[in-house]
Amino acid sequence: MIPRYSRPEMVAIWQPETRFKIWFEIEAHATEALAELGVVPKSAADALWKWWATNPAIDVEAIDAIEAVTKHDVIAFLTWVAEQVGEEARFMHQGMTSSDVLDTCLAVQLARASDILLADMDALLAAIRRRAFEHKFTPTIGRSHGIHAEPVTFGFKLAQAYAEFDRCRARLVAARAEIATCAISGAVGTFANISPEVERHVAAKLGLAVEPISTQVIPRDRHAMFFATLGVVASSVERLAVEIRHLQRTEVLEAEEYFSPGQKGSSAMPHKRNPVLTENLTGLARLVRSAVTPALENVALWHERDISHSSVERGIAPDATITLDFALARLTGVVDKLLVYPERMERNMNRMGGLIHSQRVLLALTQAGVSREDAYRIVQRNAMRVWESDGALQLKELLAADADVAARLSAAELDRLFTLDHHFQRVDVIFARVFGEAGRSVANC
Repeated sequence: MIPRYSRPEMVAIWQPETRFKIWFEIEAHATEALAELGVVPKSAADALWKWWATNPAIDVEAIDAIEAVTKHDVIAFLTWVAEQVGEEARFMHQGMTSSDVLDTCLAVQLARASDILLADMDALLAAIRRRAFEHKFTPTIGRSHGIHAEPVTFGFKLAQAYAEFDRCRARLVAARAEIATCAISGAVGTFANISPEVERHVAAKLGLAVEPISTQVIPRDRHAMFFATLGVVASSVERLAVEIRHLQRTEVLEAEEYFSPGQKGSSAMPHKRNPVLTENLTGLARLVRSAVTPALENVALWHERDISHSSVERGIAPDATITLDFALARLTGVVDKLLVYPERMERNMNRMGGLIHSQRVLLALTQAGVSREDAYRIVQRNAMRVWESDGALQLKELLAADADVAARLSAAELDRLFTLDHHFQRVDVIFARVFGEAGRSVANC
């Protein structure tokens, strides 16, 4: 992944040095278990850990040079370690196959990446929660099809985002558990040349679960689910980003990204304040989702193993996790500093002459004895006049002058139908569902 969209902690997981260190730990723990079983001398494991205790530098260039000859990355690594450790290193990799090392290492890396992503999501959830409570009762217009529908609050909008990311977090927890398995089962996964006790020992040392059955490789349905989960999280990132982008449009301008001192919006037009961060998040979400289809296609490998998945995962594993890490952090910053304009929200909400209250009038007429079909027709004929006047006319005034309405509803009743409080009477209930009882207002506790 390019440095522009990368953060150091996540990048470090995918560095060659990190990968080789995990490989060594897998091999050393396996040798340790083999020694306990009497398959190899204890001195072999001691020699490996004694060398490791010196905190040796991993010579990536030297390993790459060996691989250039062997054309095999694990053999190149084992050869280099043997050169450092000496004679006892010959007992490494007893009964193991390359995928035991590669797949278990990938499980460790993806588990570590998940932990960073979960921390990212916790920070995002905290930011959304804070802003949701800040604007719990800030009136704004709800839109369907991009058209004014009925009033909501801005906090209600953010509570929706909180609930969605809370679900995403739960999915990621499950995906982490599914991906974090260890396979040390040897060629074709039968344990013919290595004991399952070795696998259990390595899994415990690395904080992984034991893979119930591996076919020389860990089954790729696990990885498919993991990357699909990242894709869903990315889509939720995009959903909130798109909402903010729409709200920042000049014609709307109910909220906008923070515009820092000295920031420039356009090389040509000095007045521009563009939603560049949320536009960027839309693009990053596309990148993360691009990993999903290849991960699904990796599930169908030949027989007990082929390596058609390998080249794919070398790309999508670092790219998807690094990109999503950056995106979640960026979205947290956007939410945390989001500029919100309640006055503009109120102005927009009132722009169309009270049309947003049409359903309340429809329902009131039906309760007053008018058939639903006639009530709809009565309200709509007045509403269309307001619509066509671009809000110059007022729906309440037109309804008050309509004989069919006046026969059923008094002026006082019409006034009551054109208030906002009715729409917000259950915001507390919704917040309690999303945030627990802490979501209720003090007055309603």
